[in-house]
Parts: sequence; structure tokens; C-alpha cells
Amino acid sequence: QVQLVESGGGLVQPGGSLRLSCAASGFTLEHYAVGWFRQVPGKEREGVSCISSSDGRTYYADSVKGRFTISRDNAKNTVYLQMNSLKPEDTAVYYCADRPFNCAPQANEYDFWGQGTQVTVSS
Repeated sequence: QVQLVESGGGLVQPGGSLRLSCAASGFTLEHYAVGWFRQVPGKEREGVSCISSSDGRTYYADSVKGRFTISRDNAKNTVYLQMNSLKPEDTAVYYCADRPFNCAPQANEYDFWGQGTQVTVSS
């Protein structure tokens, strides 16, 4: 079986930081592009960031550029999302998902999804 598991979410004050992890089991994550998405009640799921496998390029939504950094540790079969300078509008359930090789902008282009981890930014 294959699995993606997000972790690292929690409650943080505005201006704080969190690092989310997307850990894969049952397959080798380095051969896949991995995207991070987030969703809040009443809003559509939005892309946050992605890291490709084929060329290692990274992509960020305008709303998180300069604050979030995506990276991968192939030895741990894990992709990370470092989130700094967090704002209340970053509050959401964050999901990771994969697709072959290259990043894509739309959620429905990704093949396999984790269960999500809650991020709450509040004072």
C-alpha cells in the first residue's frame, strides 16, 4: 500500500512559524512532484506550493511568497513546508499530494493525497 501523511500543524500566534511534513511510505517520493494545498470551510481548495522531481523547481502562491519554503529530504522520503510570518488568513487544513515528475497548478491533476493537518493562526 502507499500512503502520504501530513504532520506538524497546530496552533500558532500571528508572526510565528510552523514546519509541515509530508511523509511517504510504500513508494519513493523523490520520483514525484509534491504539492501543498489548503482549504477552509466555504472556500475552494487552493494551491500553496509545489516542488518538482524532474528539475527541482519550486512554485509558490503569491499570498505565501517570501514567507513559505518547500523542500525535500530524499533520505527521509519526506517533503517539508516551512511556514514563517504566519497570518490569520493562513488558517486552513493543509494537504500534500503527488503527481509524476512536474508540478501542476490544479488540485485535480494530483494523484494521491494525505489526510490533512490543521493549521490555526490566532492570538
